[in-house]
Amino acid sequence: MADRDTLPLPLEVRTRLAELELELSEGDITQKGYEKKRSKLIGAFLPQAPGKGMDPSVPHERRTPVTPGSSSRYHRRRSSGSRDERYRSDVHTEAVQAALAKQKERGKMAVPMPSKRRSLVVQSSMDAYTPPDTSSGSEGEGSMQGEGTPTSSQSSINMENWISRAIHGSTTSSTTSSSSTQSGGSGAASRLADVMGQTHLENHSAPPDVTSYTTDSIQVERPQGSTTASRSTPKYGNAELMETGDGVPVGGRVSAKIQQLVNTLKRPKRPPLREFFVDDFEELLEVQQPDPNQPKAEGAQMLAMRGEQLGVVTNWPLSLEAALQRWGTISPKAPCLTTMDTNGKPLYILTYGKLWTRSIKVAYNILHKLGSKQEPMLRPGDRVALVFPNNDPAAFMVAFYGCLLAEVVPVPIEVPLTRKDAGSQQIGFLLGSCGVTVALTSDACHKGLPKSPTGEIPQFKGWPKLLWFVTESKHLSKPPRDWFPHIKDANNETAYIEYKTCKDGSVLGVTVMRMALLTHCQALTQSCGYTEAETIVNVLDFKKDVGLWHGILTSVMNMMHVISIPYSLMKVNPLSWIQKVCQYKAKVACVKSRDMHWALVAHRDQRDINLSSLRMLVVADGANPWSISSCDAFLNVFQSKGLKPEVICPCASSPEALTVAIRRPTDDSNQPPGRGVLSMQGLSHGVIRVDSEEKLSVLTLQDVGTVMPGALMCVVKPDGVPQLCKTDEIGELCVGSIATGTSYYGLSGMTKNTFEVFPMNSVGALISEYPFTRTGLLGFVGPGGLCFIAGKMDGLMVVGGRRHNADDIVATALAVEPMKFVYRGRIAVFSISVLHDERIVVVAEQRPDSTEEDSFQWMSRVLQAIDGIHQVGVYCLALVPSNTLPKTPLGGIHLSESKQLFLEGSLHPCNVLMCPHTCVTNLPKPRQKQPEIGPASVMVGNLVSGKRIAQASGRDLGQMEDNDQFLFLSEVLQWRAQTTPDHVLYTLLNCRGTIASSLTCVQLHKRAEKIATMLAERGHLQDGDHVALVYPPGIDLIAAFYGCLYAGCVPITVRPPHPQNIATTLPTVKMIVEVSRSACMMTTAVICKLLRSKEASAAVDVRSWPPVLDTDDLPKKKPPLLYKPSNPDTLAYLDFSVSTTGMLAGVKMSHTATSAFCRSIKLQCELYPSREVAICLDPYCGLGFVLWCLCSVYSGHQSILIPPSELEVNPALWLLGVSQYKVRDTFCSYSVMELCTKGLGLQTESIKSRGLDLSRVRTCVVVAEERPRIALTQSFSKLFKDLGLHPRAVSTSFGCRVNLAICLQPHRLGKLADQGTSGPDPTTVYVDMRALRHDRVRLVERGSPHSLPLMESGKILPGVRIIIANPETKGPLGDSHLGEIWVCSGHNASGYFTVYGDEALQSDHFTSRLSFGDTQTIWARTGYLGFLRRTELTDASGERHDALYVVGALDEAMELRGMRYHPIDIETSVIRTHKSITECAVFTWTNLLVVVVELDGSEQEALDLVPLVTNVVLEEHYLIVGVVVVVDIGVIPINSRGEKQRMHLRDGFLADQLDPIYVAYNM
Repeated sequence: MADRDTLPLPLEVRTRLAELELELSEGDITQKGYEKKRSKLIGAFLPQAPGKGMDPSVPHERRTPVTPGSSSRYHRRRSSGSRDERYRSDVHTEAVQAALAKQKERGKMAVPMPSKRRSLVVQSSMDAYTPPDTSSGSEGEGSMQGEGTPTSSQSSINMENWISRAIHGSTTSSTTSSSSTQSGGSGAASRLADVMGQTHLENHSAPPDVTSYTTDSIQVERPQGSTTASRSTPKYGNAELMETGDGVPVGGRVSAKIQQLVNTLKRPKRPPLREFFVDDFEELLEVQQPDPNQPKAEGAQMLAMRGEQLGVVTNWPLSLEAALQRWGTISPKAPCLTTMDTNGKPLYILTYGKLWTRSIKVAYNILHKLGSKQEPMLRPGDRVALVFPNNDPAAFMVAFYGCLLAEVVPVPIEVPLTRKDAGSQQIGFLLGSCGVTVALTSDACHKGLPKSPTGEIPQFKGWPKLLWFVTESKHLSKPPRDWFPHIKDANNETAYIEYKTCKDGSVLGVTVMRMALLTHCQALTQSCGYTEAETIVNVLDFKKDVGLWHGILTSVMNMMHVISIPYSLMKVNPLSWIQKVCQYKAKVACVKSRDMHWALVAHRDQRDINLSSLRMLVVADGANPWSISSCDAFLNVFQSKGLKPEVICPCASSPEALTVAIRRPTDDSNQPPGRGVLSMQGLSHGVIRVDSEEKLSVLTLQDVGTVMPGALMCVVKPDGVPQLCKTDEIGELCVGSIATGTSYYGLSGMTKNTFEVFPMNSVGALISEYPFTRTGLLGFVGPGGLCFIAGKMDGLMVVGGRRHNADDIVATALAVEPMKFVYRGRIAVFSISVLHDERIVVVAEQRPDSTEEDSFQWMSRVLQAIDGIHQVGVYCLALVPSNTLPKTPLGGIHLSESKQLFLEGSLHPCNVLMCPHTCVTNLPKPRQKQPEIGPASVMVGNLVSGKRIAQASGRDLGQMEDNDQFLFLSEVLQWRAQTTPDHVLYTLLNCRGTIASSLTCVQLHKRAEKIATMLAERGHLQDGDHVALVYPPGIDLIAAFYGCLYAGCVPITVRPPHPQNIATTLPTVKMIVEVSRSACMMTTAVICKLLRSKEASAAVDVRSWPPVLDTDDLPKKKPPLLYKPSNPDTLAYLDFSVSTTGMLAGVKMSHTATSAFCRSIKLQCELYPSREVAICLDPYCGLGFVLWCLCSVYSGHQSILIPPSELEVNPALWLLGVSQYKVRDTFCSYSVMELCTKGLGLQTESIKSRGLDLSRVRTCVVVAEERPRIALTQSFSKLFKDLGLHPRAVSTSFGCRVNLAICLQPHRLGKLADQGTSGPDPTTVYVDMRALRHDRVRLVERGSPHSLPLMESGKILPGVRIIIANPETKGPLGDSHLGEIWVCSGHNASGYFTVYGDEALQSDHFTSRLSFGDTQTIWARTGYLGFLRRTELTDASGERHDALYVVGALDEAMELRGMRYHPIDIETSVIRTHKSITECAVFTWTNLLVVVVELDGSEQEALDLVPLVTNVVLEEHYLIVGVVVVVDIGVIPINSRGEKQRMHLRDGFLADQLDPIYVAYNM
């Protein structure tokens, strides 16, 4: 065989292999066809493993089948893994290695490594870490090489030798251990194919050259690259060969990584998605269809198995107390219990005499010395907590028997170490529900409990108030001579309550009757063959489960001597229990697999071990599928030290059913124990299949013996009616016996489902009239009545209809690189429910010395291994620093607590890898657009169905007033300067709320004249020249604007550069000046100076600016003649604005449009000279500019101007101004509203005391170009309601580039409402978010799932008509249909002056016509999606009111999976998920959804957010997040209107400019 596996693969075979890879990746052949052809090609070159299912390393004579009839089903085979501290399994490690190799062969792509900020990577020094308790054997852990147990490192080295030989075609032979031949073959060829596959798959630039393999192309396995993990992103795994499409090597560049992720995700997913269009938008989540080929149970129905007769021996005591009385009086000197100190020296020997007298003393004291004589605290039947540390079994035993004698019910629990112990709250809940008021404890323990300053023991979180009672003899009073406990025969009263922690972390108490207690002890005595005065070594927890049953109860029944080994001693000396077995020649030992594993790790330095005295080694967790490898390895090593194979007795137990089954110690060593080599694939479908072909994914089980004496066992289906399983089906074991628990204390419903089960056969007949108890164990009864356990109900995870066991997944994860990377046993696997299915989460503690690369490589290999062996995807893999997972009292991991931390985002992992793309296979079908229906049929369809076309208009502009006769604003100003010269038009407030300056009509007129002179004389400008006005918000800006009109120039208002941020703001100013073709700039002296400063010239060359005029220095003389415009259709001004998508667009406003606009606003807001309006807006574009500069001149009202920038200094400025000037109408932006809500949230009382009163405000309009932000307006209204703000005062407006204001809703409150001038209230509707994605509107009730509230955008302005059109076909749509909002109005802009960034922007934005219906009207397209809905309300003219709802901008919307998503909806969901997320922005890049969140918290929390963000977007939006980016507060850019600049953010992210805390690439 040795020469067989060194054959090189011939060149033509390698060439053909590469061609196959190519075909597969191009999709020309299926995976199945590929594998078939491939195995045919290389079949001849693979080493054959001997004998299917037989393990070559097992000597032949021991390969006898369990029973003659079952040889085909149960093979003897070496073990495959173990659980908890003992995943020492070579076969499993091998299987994992082979699975990894096999994954490679499929061409798994490199996963882009997340980038981290350096501060997150630098781990603290090694000294700060103490390795967790459980790995006490860590020094020797890696080097345990017993005879016949090649370690995983050996086998993997062998495998790599084999592989490299196969690839290089070398002929040097080296010895290969049996372990690598078993699964090495497929691995080798796979890596060969892998190298070939990689070159093709990722390097799209050149076809693979298969002929010239050089040695260095085979560095696939070696992780290389730098170890600094900040942003230089080490390449790992196969990133060497990985290149993106344009041949750029994938390095740290974000865009390259995303490309890498996209390439990886292009690979076909395992379950094919059947994509078809579901017309009803009810997006149907893909339901996992059962696979027709999946294995089904075919056996006959099982029969209940009966255990042997429980033979009552005549001298068996009638109760446990009676036994204690007998031994305490007959042989008081007999040793009952020996306890050990941490050096392994006997600390104390408790004799039966002492146990008896002390128990009586405890019984007397608790009955008579607590409370008063008349009112004792405890009466028989009351529950009492027993709180004893693990190193004091003697005190526990005395207290336990004291309770039995006093007939009170002991409830043994763990010692609460701190007030916040994991799970101790739930224990408190159990004590409360059991009505516990007294806790018995030992002296030492009482001293160790946390105390308050007064010395009292504080009440633990969630615990009832307890009286702590110390049971040491010296603290107790002697019972009087005549007092004697009443010893009865065992009856149906409760003996004790054992606690049990459920999957969700809740703690239940299982009540055990005195009769059950006695019967259980008898059954154990019979099945274990216990005899008087035997010595038994107990390593288990004596407070519950197997440790309690053997080491405290059954031992006393048989007067046995227990040597108790505390956990603390095991941590110091893992061999202690073996030494005690030798020292005391013990006959029996009770251990867990962990203890066997530890002994293996530490045994080498021991010479004189002799285990021949052992007749029985009870393995308490033998039911765990992975204990088998510990048992095998232990036997391998210690057989030479006198350990007999038949001594190892695994048992199965559960808190509800007590001991379920136990393997009997036999003298007959010829009958080997049973083994089952089962297919994982079969198990995941709940079916038992002996595995024949697939060597990798098998589970080898050992039997846990037969049913207990006197019991009846059956296997029932795990869910639904308790129906018997078939013989080849996995189900839940149920036991019918006296010796089981009888109820969950105080929970009758759950008790019924667990303790009162009546199994039935296939025809529905009961199999017994007595109830059975569910054990919580999953398994089957094999030939010869042997029980096999395949898992626990608690560890069951049902993913996509298949069952997986958490323990199995733990073992696979640990087999990847055992010991090197993750602490053994410090790994938690649980499932969380996301999008209607369970998703697997793996959390492990990594060693403090592991690098970023190591951890990432380990994670990606774990994913591949679990995928290969269990055929299930891991949803999330998280690594946490060592010692940070919540522990159970005995050092294991507290699962439910870990899951809780994960779900609430407080686990603080140091590495996270999410794989939603590979796991989530039940997403809705992607929507396919249907061919559009012709316009005529739509028209007919709408008519037939009685739908009205969605159109609406504001009221008519009505008759002219005196100032309306002017066509030009400049004329209006001159007229006002003559008729009302001293009327104040503008008042500007400074940050202290005092008047900075004001302008009357005549002052403004005169100032404008001087500016016009300056333009003519110093600027030498002609009519129609463009002038850029670069001013801070204020009065200079207004004067400069009218100066330009007087001079016949066209003004463009530009936001000045920010002095603290010149580098980014100045280029925008330069761009607007250039694009608008401004002939000169006007500004203030301060800004002139700023433009010439050093910082400014670094950003923009001073010489490149047009001439700059400083208006602080005006000429004294009047202009000879004011310019008289003649044609009202000429340009009045240009309005430039940067859209949220980052485009700079300037629109042209003619004089006609400007006047019409002012007139429309005047009518809507009822503005006239005696009114005052407060404006807190940026005056540079849109409605903000019009209100700030134009309306006052046109309507004559006084505008109180409040620059929004001043609010950063004084957030109350705007509201104080409104209150002080008794303003009734005010305008603001969302950013102003947000500043007030955040800045004044806690100060409403103090502002109120300063006299702030908002009761006069009738209208507060938010000026916006987006969907109304309901949450913000509502919280603003709620917050300032106490200051008199009317809840109906707040409303919104809506404008866009083509029409700066379409809707504006001032509400009329108070008297005016009766005069019919009011518009109706803004209405809010709830629409179905899922329908919206399909471009449909479906109204739903408030609070229904997936509902989204939308607020009407305000009342349509006079002179404005609106229609909703289909953006693709341009046909009109019906009422309540989603489409693009089109507008026709006198104040529409007349076109783009220029659009920077997209020159080809269609001119049809301003001149569109409908494709059918009214094809004459010329409309402007807003670029926003929305719908109209006729409401029940009527407006002033008695017409039904049409409400306009804006949903979002078309160019912001994201097309994903064929559906349209609005970023704001996803962002809203994300912000809700975690308290530390302050802001969020989403965008797409190459069809990947990127979510950027701002973190307000420590950087340690950054990684907590990744799973939460991914979960919520999946749950609420059915989308998979591709990249999660966590950044600092303030990174997401926001424009002056308070809108997120998502495209800027995207560009910054792709260019690596964000300095993120963490970037996670979801797989």
